[in-house]
Amino acid sequence: MTLNDQTISPCNAPLTTVFSSGLIKRVIFSRVWLYLFKHKYWFLVFFLMFSLSNVKAHNNKIDSLKTALENHKANDTVRVNLLNDMIHQIYDVDVNNAETLVQESGDLAEKLNFEKGKADVIYYKAHIEIIKSNYPKAINYAKQALKQYTLLQDKSGESHSLNCIGIAYEYQANYPKALEYYKKSAIIDEGLNDLKGVAGSLNNIGNVYAYQGNYKEAILNYNRAKEIKQQLKDFNGVARAYNNIGSIYAEQSNFPLALENFNRALATYDSLQNKERTVMLLINVGTIYQIQNKLDEAIIYLNKALERSREQNDKRAIAICLNGIGNVYKSQFKNEKALVLFGDALEINRSIDNKSEIAKSLNNVADLQLVLNQENKAFSNYNNALALFTDVGSQIGMCRTYLGLAKYYHSQKQYTEALKNTLKSQDIAIQLELIQLQKETAGLLSTIYKNTGNYKKALASHEQFKILNDSLFNKDNIEKIAQIEYEYKYKQALDSANIRELQLTKTVMDTSQDLAKSKQNYLWAIIVILIMSIVSGSMVFYQKFNTIKLKNQSIITEQKLLRSQMTPHFIFNSLSVLQGMILNKEEKKSITYLSKFSKLLRIVLENSRDKVVPLIQELDAIDNYMILQNLDANTPYDYSLLVDEDIDINMLLVPPMLIQPFIENAIEHAFMEDQEHREIMVQLSFKEKKLSCIITDNGIGIDAMSQKSNTEKKSLATTITSERLRMLAKDFNMSGTISIKDRKKYQKQGTQVTLIIPYKITENS
Repeated sequence: MTLNDQTISPCNAPLTTVFSSGLIKRVIFSRVWLYLFKHKYWFLVFFLMFSLSNVKAHNNKIDSLKTALENHKANDTVRVNLLNDMIHQIYDVDVNNAETLVQESGDLAEKLNFEKGKADVIYYKAHIEIIKSNYPKAINYAKQALKQYTLLQDKSGESHSLNCIGIAYEYQANYPKALEYYKKSAIIDEGLNDLKGVAGSLNNIGNVYAYQGNYKEAILNYNRAKEIKQQLKDFNGVARAYNNIGSIYAEQSNFPLALENFNRALATYDSLQNKERTVMLLINVGTIYQIQNKLDEAIIYLNKALERSREQNDKRAIAICLNGIGNVYKSQFKNEKALVLFGDALEINRSIDNKSEIAKSLNNVADLQLVLNQENKAFSNYNNALALFTDVGSQIGMCRTYLGLAKYYHSQKQYTEALKNTLKSQDIAIQLELIQLQKETAGLLSTIYKNTGNYKKALASHEQFKILNDSLFNKDNIEKIAQIEYEYKYKQALDSANIRELQLTKTVMDTSQDLAKSKQNYLWAIIVILIMSIVSGSMVFYQKFNTIKLKNQSIITEQKLLRSQMTPHFIFNSLSVLQGMILNKEEKKSITYLSKFSKLLRIVLENSRDKVVPLIQELDAIDNYMILQNLDANTPYDYSLLVDEDIDINMLLVPPMLIQPFIENAIEHAFMEDQEHREIMVQLSFKEKKLSCIITDNGIGIDAMSQKSNTEKKSLATTITSERLRMLAKDFNMSGTISIKDRKKYQKQGTQVTLIIPYKITENS
C-alpha cells in the first residue's frame, strides 16, 4: 500500500517545514526540471523558483536562532521561547539534538514556572515520540499539553494538541479515534479562521478515510486541503495533497494518474529540500513500479527510501520499505530473502504497536508461506491479520486477507470455502474500485470454477480477468493463454479426439482389407478425414492465439514459435508416409504410426495451453517425435536421451517445445542421404542452478549446412527462439540463451546446440 502524508501542526510557528543547515544536502535539480518542462508543468517551475528562496530563508532563520541563543545567555522566558523555536525547526530531522534542547527548555521553564513554555515543551515531546514510533507515550504527552493549553485558554495550542493525538492514533491504526480528534482540531481552527490549520485537519481526515477505504470522502478532503494550500501559497501543503491524491489513484490501480501526482509532489519536495517528505514519495513510486513488475526501478526507489528512513530512525517507514523490498524479492523468486525482510518488518511494526501495519506484515509473511508449502502457518497468519484489520476497520486490508484465505483453501482443494472468501474479497474490491484486486479475484474465481467443473462461469471470470488486466496497461506475458476458453468452448472437440483416433484406426484396418476393390477411393477418404481432423484441431489451437497476438508482443513471439513446431511440411509428410503404409498393406505398422502421430499432435496442442509444463512431459513429446521419425526412416536414427541424476523431471517446470525444433532441424538438414550411421543425442544437466540442454548430431555440421540450405529460414527460426528465450529469461528472472556451434572445433563431426532453459520449481514439490 502507498504511504499517505500527515500534516503536523506546530504550536507557535508557521506550518512550513524547515531543516537544519548542517543536514541539508545538495539537490540535483536536472531530473526535476527535465520532467517539468517535458510535461509542461509551468506552475511547478514557478514553485521551484519560489521555493529556493524559501529554503534560503529557512536556513537563515536557523542560523539566526543559533546566533540569538549564543548571545542571549540569560535564563529567562525569552531563552525558553528561543529554544522552543529551534526545537520546532529541527525536531523532525534531528531528533537527538531536539531532545537535548527539549531537556534544557523544559528544565528552564519549570524553574521559571513559565506555563506556556512548559506546555510547548510537552507538545514537542509528543511529536518527538511520534517520530520515534512510541505512540502511547506520544498520546500521553499530547493530552498533557492539551490540558495545559486549555488552562491557559490557548485555542491554537488546543487545536495542535488534538491534531497530534489524532496522528498518534492514526499511526496505531485506531481510525475512529484519529477521526474524532482531527475533527475536534478542525472545529477549533475554523473558529479561529486559521486556514492553514483547517487545511491540515482536512488532509489528515482524508488520510483516515483513505485507510478505511472511503475514497470518495478522502479525495474530497484532499482537494479541499489543496485549494486552501494553493491560496496560501503553502507549497509543502500542496505537495502533501498531491501525494495523498496519488496514493488513492495507486490503490485504485490508476497508475498514470498516480505517478503524475507523485511526480508533482516529489518535484516540489525536492525543491524545498524536504527529505522527510520525499521518503513517502520514494516509497509510493517504488510500490507502483513493483506492482507493474518493473522490479529494477522499484528496488532503486525503495532502497533510497529505506536509506533515508534509517537516517531519520522512522520505524514505521523502515517497516514499509522492508515490506516493499520483500515483495520485489518475492517477484524475483528470492523467497528466503523476502521472508527475512517480511519478518523484520513484522517485528518493527509490533514494536511500535501499529495494528494495521502488523496485519499487512502478517499477510506478506502468509503469502510467502503459502508459496513455500507452509500452509498451516499461512492460515494462522491470515486469520490473525483478518482479526486486526476488522478491529481497525480497514476494508482494503480485509479485502486482501480474504483473498489470501481463498488461496489457502484453494491449495487445500476446499473449493467451497475458497469460493466464499474470494467472493467476499471481490465484493470489497468492486465497492472500493480496486482494479488490481478485482483482477486477482477474477483470476482465482476462474481457477476455482474450472476445478469444480463449472466451465461456463470459469470462462466468464477469465474474460473479466482479461478485461481488468488490459485496463491496468499490463504489458507482461499473460500467464494463462486461453486456458479456460479451451476447457469450456472446445472441451467436446478435445474429448472427441480420442473417438476420432479409434474411428481412424478402424478405418485403416477396414481399408487394408478392402484395398483391392477400391484402393484409391478409400485412400483419399482416409486422407481427407485425417486432414479434417488435423486442421480442426489446429484451428482450435491457432484461433485463441490469433485473437491475442495484437495485444502483446511477447505473445506474438510465442505464436511464431508454436506455428513452426508442427509445420505443414511435417504434417503432409506424415500423411504421405501413412499413405505408403496403407498401399503396402502394412496394417500393424500403419496403426502404430497413426497412434504415435495422434499422441504427438495431442501433446503439442495440450502443451500450448500452458506457459510451463513438467520436464517429464516435454521429454515425452521428444520421445514420441523420435519414435515416429524412426518408424519410416530407411536409416533409423541412433537417438539417445541422457538426464543427470540430480534432475527431478517431475519437479522442474519448463517452457514447452523448446527442444523439439532443433531435433527436427537436425533430421531435416544435418545428414547426407548416403550417411549410414545417424546419431542424435540430447543431454540435460543441472549445474550452478542452470538447466542446460545440449543437442548434438554427427552430421555434416552447421558450417556445411549453411552453404547447402536456406540460411535465411534457419536464421529466422533461431532468431525467434532467441527472442523467446530472452523474454522467458526476463520473466523467470534467470538465464536463458542459445548457442549453435560446429563440432569440428572439438575435432568431432556434426553440430552442437546448447540451450540454457529458464525453469520454475513446482510448488507441490
